[in-house]
Amino acid sequence: MIARTLAFAAGCLVAGMAGAASADYPERDIRVVVPWGAGGGTDGIVRKLTNLAEQEIGASMYVENVEGGISATGVSQVMEAEPDGYTIGALTYDSVVTVPWQGLLPSYDMDNLKLIARVTSEPDAIIVDAGSDYQSMDDLVAAAKADPGNIPIGIQNIGSRTHLAILQLQEETGASFRIIGYPGGAAPQKEAILSDEVDVVATSLGDFAPLLADGTVRGLLEFSDSPNPTYPDVQTAADAGLDLRIGSFIVFAAPAGTPDEVVAKLEAAYQAALESEEFQSWVADVGVTPSWLGSAEVTAWADQTQAELFAQLDDLVKQGVLTK
Repeated sequence: MIARTLAFAAGCLVAGMAGAASADYPERDIRVVVPWGAGGGTDGIVRKLTNLAEQEIGASMYVENVEGGISATGVSQVMEAEPDGYTIGALTYDSVVTVPWQGLLPSYDMDNLKLIARVTSEPDAIIVDAGSDYQSMDDLVAAAKADPGNIPIGIQNIGSRTHLAILQLQEETGASFRIIGYPGGAAPQKEAILSDEVDVVATSLGDFAPLLADGTVRGLLEFSDSPNPTYPDVQTAADAGLDLRIGSFIVFAAPAGTPDEVVAKLEAAYQAALESEEFQSWVADVGVTPSWLGSAEVTAWADQTQAELFAQLDDLVKQGVLTK
């Protein structure tokens, strides 16, 4: 009885200390992991939101780029961090879908994370060099049919979301491209198109916002139903008569076991940042769609999204379009 009483008292003491720590949070700098290279669209959005969230939460927040493994390296660091709110990270499509579906890391499990909020949702697009002869999606598809396997198109990692997009585009149109992978997100794709390695890339318009703004590249098509308000001249998949819809998102996450009170403070800070006039004005110029889902909804959405896309990927494997 004495032992049980002491154990109960110790448990209460630990719980009380955890509660006090949560109440005092944050007391030091907060690390925000971006699992992609600097200079890409995810990096830019996370940095902008985090700079604004920092003003709300009352502590320094610093962004750290941790590349590798189609985002698995950086996200794994978040999974393995202390669940105290001082290490959080940004997840993208590949973090939620590609990495767990491919089983790239045995220790990588979404149950090791506690999702805070989704902040963006944006379609992928086909982007070409400004001097390209392809003036429409019809031009590009026709060229890839006339010269199958020889029209180069830059994607991100092999097996990534953008790879899936081009595989599905080929299946739907009958075109055949020479697919070239550029690991590390959108930044290496930018380098490839600037150095004339490729004339065509698949990624989001937001990822290439600076090059679109200065006229270095053109958006050819966005895999969406409605025009992008920032780039209304870019054709939609709906207008092109294509069924393919695909895109990415950014979700903030903490290690599983992070106290609810801490998650609530992080969620409130990022929601205020996203809804601020400064961010809304900035993001409109970038061409990315803010799309908020808080902690009460984001996990169910992620589970459903993952299940639906796993089914699509498994079907492509059965058809022989994709290998796992």
